[in-house]
Amino acid sequence: MKRFALIGAAGYIAPRHLKAIADCGGVLVAAYDPSDSVGHLDAYFPEAAFFTEFERFDRHLNKLSDAGKGVDFISICSPNYLHDSHIRYALRSGAHCICEKPLTLRPWNIEGLTKVSQNTGNQVFTILQLRLHENVIALKKEVQKKLQEDPEYVFDVDLTYITSRGNWYYASWKGDEEKSGGIATNIGVHFFDMLHWIFGDLKDQKVYTRTHDRASGTMYFKNAKVRWFLSINADTLPDSVKGQGGRIHRSLSFDSWSFDFTEGFTELHSTSYRHILEGGGFNEKAAEAAIEIVHNMREQELAPMGEDAHPLADLPLAAHPFYPKK
Repeated sequence: MKRFALIGAAGYIAPRHLKAIADCGGVLVAAYDPSDSVGHLDAYFPEAAFFTEFERFDRHLNKLSDAGKGVDFISICSPNYLHDSHIRYALRSGAHCICEKPLTLRPWNIEGLTKVSQNTGNQVFTILQLRLHENVIALKKEVQKKLQEDPEYVFDVDLTYITSRGNWYYASWKGDEEKSGGIATNIGVHFFDMLHWIFGDLKDQKVYTRTHDRASGTMYFKNAKVRWFLSINADTLPDSVKGQGGRIHRSLSFDSWSFDFTEGFTELHSTSYRHILEGGGFNEKAAEAAIEIVHNMREQELAPMGEDAHPLADLPLAAHPFYPKK
């Protein structure tokens, strides 16, 4: 039985990590969050110690370690801009860490994490769950098969991911690009990691739209042209999804073949934890390419809308009354 602590227990993604720990037969011994809205702990680990002050959380973990009852892993579900610091803390505390995406907001911080990992002998793992999705694994095999037959073939790909968010989003850290990395980083990094995993190194990219509620661009790999569209605005959902009262749409069209992987997505945290505990997992180096991709999306100048743009890229943009003004 592995022993876990968790940083960011009140966060949106924390329940998936709690469930994953439970599903893998682990035990949560301590959790921390500045907010005390952590009632979901009762569904999984009501006996876990909980702290709203980091210093007391740190002291508790030290006392456990001194008593020979230290934790094996620290799971990190804190806001994106704090991941780098919390990973370093976990490693220096004598634990491996499992961190939500993205590991860092800037690609040059990855090297620093590697150094701390090497110096402490503890490992960094991140959640790149789409690499474990059955449909994505099958897709990668189909791509490899096609490229063995025709190494110069170029796939035509459309990626659409719309996950509706309410007005709270703009008042939270997620609505602050300095803290979340913006739309492409906060909701898209998994998908860009998936594309890099399937197609290899990115050769070039363009970004056409980058606003408070959506982003869109085109990625150019050696063997693929990928038009992508990400949005948190429910108005951009397909009519078929709206008609059924849906709030999320994830799809990937691939030449003449397509699939919708809206289902089977949330359970992949448990799969990711099992993968780690069985000796697998994805380290900081595995995450580096996607972090560089989304960092460049955030920093590069917008390109004029062209024929390579995603069909939804030029949807009318409405001002949002709750979006914080710069």
